[in-house]
Amino acid sequence: MTEASIRSIAVVGAGIMGRGIALASARAGLKTSVIEPNAGAIQSARAELDKVLDRSREKGEIDEAAERATRERLSWSGAYDVANGADLVIEAVPESMAIKAEVYKNIAPRLTPTSVIATNTSSLSITELAATSDRPARFVGMHFFNPVHRMKLVELVRGLETSDEALAVAERAARAMGKETVVVRESPGFVTSRINVLIGNEAFAMLESGVASARDIDKALKLGLNHPMGPFELVDLVGLDTRLSILEYLHRTLGDRFRPSPLLIQYVKAGRLGRKVGRGVYEYPS
Repeated sequence: MTEASIRSIAVVGAGIMGRGIALASARAGLKTSVIEPNAGAIQSARAELDKVLDRSREKGEIDEAAERATRERLSWSGAYDVANGADLVIEAVPESMAIKAEVYKNIAPRLTPTSVIATNTSSLSITELAATSDRPARFVGMHFFNPVHRMKLVELVRGLETSDEALAVAERAARAMGKETVVVRESPGFVTSRINVLIGNEAFAMLESGVASARDIDKALKLGLNHPMGPFELVDLVGLDTRLSILEYLHRTLGDRFRPSPLLIQYVKAGRLGRKVGRGVYEYPS
């Protein structure tokens, strides 16, 4: 595959990350097919991306022609057939080996031998995921950050069998989307997740022991350490269940320093999952 040959991308999953990746791809001039079996998720994703595009036009970041062209490059379907012949598939489904493996099984018959599969996992083993696909040499990690249309970084994660060509395809796609990249040798949590969950977990420990309120902990890290968001604002955006899943995986693979905070576990059991349900560490009235 040559650099000029990257023309189409399929994104599997229309959740928070999938919809953001799809928008970045379409804005980069790439034909982008989003595969999502849940019709409600598609409706939610399309409504959110409409708002993002409208705001970008109102701010002068794009003109009406660019907005229209972006919409025209995006297609939505519950069927895997829309991925036929895609140069790159970016999987952005929940952090479950079983769910992701099922995606690769369903997508494989639609791809060419040169197509590359990328996973947006933030912590799972690229090598282990690749082994469940039909193309471990053409399998790579592409860890995007939320919100995708604002965050500049993509972590490119190389598994045991990831080829140089697959890594190059992922890097070209990321750069076409206006992202900077870092290359990470596979390790649990990569670079960012590994550090970030420790900060967030310690914030929950401080909240539980009464060191400071959630708002003051967030304020301290934003004003004292120049973080763009506080740890509780961030976990509410990411999802407390997602953060807990990552911590549990890192606890199993890297040891006790990643043991999830009991307070985080309580919040998840109580259904306080963050912005997506209107209630996490903070309340989000509808």
